[in-house]
Amino acid sequence: MKSSILTLNANQSKVLTKELFNHLLEQFPLGNSIMHGGKHWLRVLYIGRLLAKETGANLNVVELFAVIHDCRRKNENFDLEHGKEAAQYAKEIRGKWFDLSDNEMDMLVEACIYHSDGLIDSNITVQTCWDSDRLELGRVGIKPTPSRLCTEFARRKDVIEEAYERSRKPDLL
Repeated sequence: MKSSILTLNANQSKVLTKELFNHLLEQFPLGNSIMHGGKHWLRVLYIGRLLAKETGANLNVVELFAVIHDCRRKNENFDLEHGKEAAQYAKEIRGKWFDLSDNEMDMLVEACIYHSDGLIDSNITVQTCWDSDRLELGRVGIKPTPSRLCTEFARRKDVIEEAYERSRKPDLL
C-alpha cells in the first residue's frame, strides 16, 4: 500500500486527519525537512501500521506518534528536548485536533518523550511506536540492528531489510 497524505482520512484512521497532519506541518520549525518532516512522518506511519497489525499495539497511539514525535524538533542534528516538547504539544492539542483516552494519552506521551533515548522496555504500544521510528533510520544512513529494536516482529531480518531499503528512498512515502 502506497502511503500519501491522501490516505489520512476518516476511513483509514479514528484519530488522524489530513487537517491535523497539515496543522503539524504548518507549525513545524524545520519546514520541509527531509530528515524529520512530513515525509518521514508518513513513512513512520506506514511502518507503524504494519507493525501494529503484528504486535496488537493500540493503533490510535501508533498513528498519532508517527506524526507528532518529531513535530517540535528545532535542529536536524542535535535536539535533546524535542521528544518532551512533542509530548507537551500533544497534550496542548488533545481535544482540539484529536481525542484519546487518558491511558492512550499516557502511552503517546511516553512514546514521544523517550523515542530518541534508545530504550526498548515498555508496553507493546510504546515499543511499536519506537520501532516504527527506528526502522526509518536508513534515511540518515543507519541500518537498524535487532538489539536496538523492541518487538520480535521488528527484529526479523526481512522486516529490517525492507524497512531499510524503503527508508533510503526519501521520496517514497
